[in-house]
Amino acid sequence: MESIATPMGIEVVDVEWNDRSSELTVLIDTENGVSLDVCEEFHNAIMDPIDVLDPTYDAPYTLNVSSPGLDRPFKTGRDFERNLDKEVEVKLYAPIKGRKYYEGLLLEYDGNAITLKTEKEELKIALNRIAKINKAIKFE
Repeated sequence: MESIATPMGIEVVDVEWNDRSSELTVLIDTENGVSLDVCEEFHNAIMDPIDVLDPTYDAPYTLNVSSPGLDRPFKTGRDFERNLDKEVEVKLYAPIKGRKYYEGLLLEYDGNAITLKTEKEELKIALNRIAKINKAIKFE
């Protein structure tokens, strides 16, 4: 899929399979966000190659192409790098300094940990302690 996505300026963020509904969902992003037209264009571009791969062994399935949404969790190094110096929300598996939720500026990412600047302090948090991290969504 990357060989089709990259020339189109599209990043494949995730691919999800739902057994119950037989749905294959491809989540995509671009520098300028994802419109319905971009989803349709990418859907049409990957439909035949995916059918050739036959991911369901001739069973019927539905192919969906979608934006992962504004509050999608970071999954790749690129997600972290793209959000450096931006506000993020961090949910932890276990408390650090008595808290399992932090919001702040993502200062650094080194592949193993992040540095987060909150209103009161800077915290270095190992990635394996983070349950979910995503861009902070502010409504003004």
